[in-house]
Amino acid sequence: MRCVLLLIVFLFPGIVFADNVNSGDTAWVLTSTALVLFMTLPGLALFYSGLVRAKNVLSVLMQCFAIACLVSILWMVGVYGLAFGDGGSINQLIGSGNFMLSDISLESMNGTIPEIVFFMFQMTFAIITPALIVGGFAERMKFSAVLWFSIFWLVLVYAPICHWVWGGGWLSDMGFMDFAGGTVVHINAGVAAIVAAMILGNRKGFPNTAMAPHNMTLTVAGASMLWVGWFGFNGGSALASDNSAGMAIAVTHISAAAGALAWMMCEWVKYEKPSVLGIVTGMVAGLGTITPASGYVGPLGGLAIGLISGVVCFFATQYVKRVLKIDDSLDVFPVHGVGGILGTLLTAIFFAKSFGGLATDETYSIMTQLGVQVIGVVATIAWCGIITFILLKLLDMFIGLRVDEDEETEGLDLVLHNERGYNM
Repeated sequence: MRCVLLLIVFLFPGIVFADNVNSGDTAWVLTSTALVLFMTLPGLALFYSGLVRAKNVLSVLMQCFAIACLVSILWMVGVYGLAFGDGGSINQLIGSGNFMLSDISLESMNGTIPEIVFFMFQMTFAIITPALIVGGFAERMKFSAVLWFSIFWLVLVYAPICHWVWGGGWLSDMGFMDFAGGTVVHINAGVAAIVAAMILGNRKGFPNTAMAPHNMTLTVAGASMLWVGWFGFNGGSALASDNSAGMAIAVTHISAAAGALAWMMCEWVKYEKPSVLGIVTGMVAGLGTITPASGYVGPLGGLAIGLISGVVCFFATQYVKRVLKIDDSLDVFPVHGVGGILGTLLTAIFFAKSFGGLATDETYSIMTQLGVQVIGVVATIAWCGIITFILLKLLDMFIGLRVDEDEETEGLDLVLHNERGYNM
């Protein structure tokens, strides 16, 4: 950490001399920004690309990369203002201002860090959320539809919900607790993914044809990068280099490990052999579920949330695929959506001091806070589900969402990008 701080001091000497800038906090959030981008590129891109069939590996990599570029520009142009700007009389619902970052200067601050650093940190959250949705429609959606969907979804779904929770909107005013994105990122992405999976329909051959991951080595490498990057995701959300960031990282790690082991044991009991895919998916479930609680719970909460997430998300995955027969290709909803719901609700319980949480108010009521959490979860599911449904239906009407059967059989790499992932 000292080396990083020295590098920041060398590259940005103004940070040291500005009276109202905390150089330690700034260095940590800058580092966290890099870690969260690392989660998408290359972490999520490799994780997802290994899970699809070889004929579609480049399509997933392309989607993740293009979404990262597209969202970055949109965030600068105006979406940051919609999420975090002062919306005036409608500030409870949506923000405004900061078009092309017109309201940000070198002197602009967000707490103890420059606002431009906060802008960059939040940009990486906006990048990974639509990238996560890719897993719901992988191997069958047109690339043009992916881009148009990402544009409109970011503006109409991500920005409002981000404002409600973190930008001074109505959920924030209610005292809703989401430290690092249980609703804003994970429920949002999970709900959008399963709505997209249902509207597009199942992949050709699902569920009767085996569609095994083509390269588990890529998937494990990507999952490992996600684990490391998540320290910036949750720890960076403290926006300070302090005790809160340290505890957030600790419970994040504990939950990831517990989720991985819990999923592995479920699989071992049910199928008699634990799989590598199972243990890394359990790890992701543990990470997603602890996200909203990471700044509010102690190690006991981290352990409990991780264990619960591994079991619940395992059975949710089985239910969606085997009972409902919905082809959420890469299990976005049962892992991220269910995990986000679970973690958001469990935050109210494990925040309590009696469960090792960080609450200091002796009058804290689990049931009162749980009621607020339920409202936030229901509002997020409803808004995301309805807007995503309408958006996809309109896009299907105007440009079409899905490649045809022959193109799907040939694979998206050749059909859409005229390239192969492997030339052997």
